[in-house]
Amino acid sequence: MTVFDALDLAIAALVLGVAAWTIAAREMFSAVVGYVAYGLLLAIVWVRLYAPDVALTEAAIGGGVTGVLLVVASKRLGRLPQPEAGPGLGLKLAAAGLAALVAGLIAAALLYLPDPAPSLAPEADRHLAQTGLGNAVTAVLIAYRSFDTMLEKVVLVLAVVGVWSVAPDRFWGGRPAPLGPASPDPALVFLARVLAPVGLVIGVQIFWVGADEPGGAFQGGAILAAMAMIVMMARLMRPPRIGSRRLRLALIAGPAVFLVVGLAGPLIAGSFFAYPAGFAKPLILFIEAFMVLSIAATLPLLVAGPPNGEGEP
Repeated sequence: MTVFDALDLAIAALVLGVAAWTIAAREMFSAVVGYVAYGLLLAIVWVRLYAPDVALTEAAIGGGVTGVLLVVASKRLGRLPQPEAGPGLGLKLAAAGLAALVAGLIAAALLYLPDPAPSLAPEADRHLAQTGLGNAVTAVLIAYRSFDTMLEKVVLVLAVVGVWSVAPDRFWGGRPAPLGPASPDPALVFLARVLAPVGLVIGVQIFWVGADEPGGAFQGGAILAAMAMIVMMARLMRPPRIGSRRLRLALIAGPAVFLVVGLAGPLIAGSFFAYPAGFAKPLILFIEAFMVLSIAATLPLLVAGPPNGEGEP
């Protein structure tokens, strides 16, 4: 057994242990911390599987954005009256049995895959030079299945609209409730002041290098969104008013620019969502720049929730 084999076994055992501890934790905050640690460990797993793009996404979403979302949710749920009794033994056994069944089916599907497994990776690599990109993942997302990627961003915008729609009419156009406590911990304020500028640079860098190296618009935008949420949790910035015209333009900028370029495809390249030869890479970077803006605006708004009286001056 090599050192890397031992490392992989140790990571696998740690992932399973943290997952079990997260499920068994009785305190909500402890479970949230376990979930964030679980997401960061999965990012390491993806690195060991030679999927750095997925690892970046897992770290930014699983360990960053989702972690903040769960922390805020746990704080708000703590204000609600707690149920006198939890789920019964029968429901617990049913949930455990269903989880074991799903895990067994996934394991069986993996074990019975043909060797080698079917893959379109050779085709993606063969046509990569035509896009001018060096990162096959970015080419797949923005060139090969561009329409699907655009729709994913539309879904994020619709999710924000759905969150806003549950607000009472009297609060429409106002601010969501602050993410952090009225008097945030000084350590959190210090972390926000130090980490946010560094995270801003890293997020832009991750987006820019995504054309040729692991990274891209979603990873960079998720990092920028996480920095915005940390700043709001430290009360250094309030959630924006949902009636702001600039905010709404930022939300739709990514899918709107993507759609405009796609509709121009028949005129400039002879096909819907096609790029003209020699200009594919600049156009893809142009689209991704606006996608970063939309993602960085969308994710914090999903966490902040609908506008209410708490967010007003």
